[in-house]
Amino acid sequence: MTKEERRIPRSMRQGRRRILQGILAVGGAAALGGCATGGGSPLGAGTGGSARLSGGRVSVRWLGGGVVELATPDNKQMAYGDAWFWNNAGWSRFNVQKAPEYASKEAFAQYVRGKNPEAVFMLLTHDHGDHMGDYFEALKELVDAGVPVMTAGQSDLMRAPNGLVPDFKKAGLDNAKIVVNGGSGINFGGTGRYGAMTARLVPAVHSNFHMFPAAGFILEIGGMRVYISGDTDLYGDMKLVGQRYQPNLALICVGGGPNTMDPAEAAVACQWLGVQHAIPVHYAHNAAVLGVQAGEDFRKAMAQIAPAVQVTVMTPGETRMIQT
Repeated sequence: MTKEERRIPRSMRQGRRRILQGILAVGGAAALGGCATGGGSPLGAGTGGSARLSGGRVSVRWLGGGVVELATPDNKQMAYGDAWFWNNAGWSRFNVQKAPEYASKEAFAQYVRGKNPEAVFMLLTHDHGDHMGDYFEALKELVDAGVPVMTAGQSDLMRAPNGLVPDFKKAGLDNAKIVVNGGSGINFGGTGRYGAMTARLVPAVHSNFHMFPAAGFILEIGGMRVYISGDTDLYGDMKLVGQRYQPNLALICVGGGPNTMDPAEAAVACQWLGVQHAIPVHYAHNAAVLGVQAGEDFRKAMAQIAPAVQVTVMTPGETRMIQT
């Protein structure tokens, strides 16, 4: 104790000590609460919306490669994870003939219009050909067919002059009208809404020809949250994505090779995301990715580390109804 402290009356020193102890106790409790999981965590309720959703139902149709069609049971809300349809090479290695509605742009537009949707949301993860190979043609054909359609992607890719703006114009599309948020798209942490669907942009560890970030999505549709991985490696913040948005279903790339994570790593990703259901995609569509066995390899890997996760392995063109 210093001379200055000895000059302070003992009762005052004791009172000050009690105050400091109280402050430390409150601070320690707050710190412990901040480290907790579940309801005690600021992110425990899912800042992407609310607590984990339940009671939802979504139709999932795999279209080969990393491309999927999602819809509510009544088809009023439809969404596409990327747009590589009639040029998609992901059917042949399964010895499956491409569905006629995905064999040409005209058949595609007729098919979607026939569903009589209230909203069609086309989500672009990045600009590689096996994800956006038919993107502009598909959008233009749907617009010309009178289908209510909007698209979303990373904001700079969507709005920058050195991004996709010239391609929209070349296709006869006005990005300010067809891209959500008045043409600005979505950036990380941001939100885009169309119809009864909500999309949020999440990171993907991958590349992009236009040099803007590749991405994945959390899509809220049919009372479920769906994680659309796009192309990505395994990365630690998938745990944060899971905690923040609490997705029910993962459409997860498993192709391995030189470009994305493999089945075992994708299983870890689903464990970190905390999903209840998982569907492997992005395999068997070119020589650089794993073949048709990758789906079952993913199922086995998932059973080893998180057996409670329900895995649905599909063939291109197949449709499954997923529910929470």
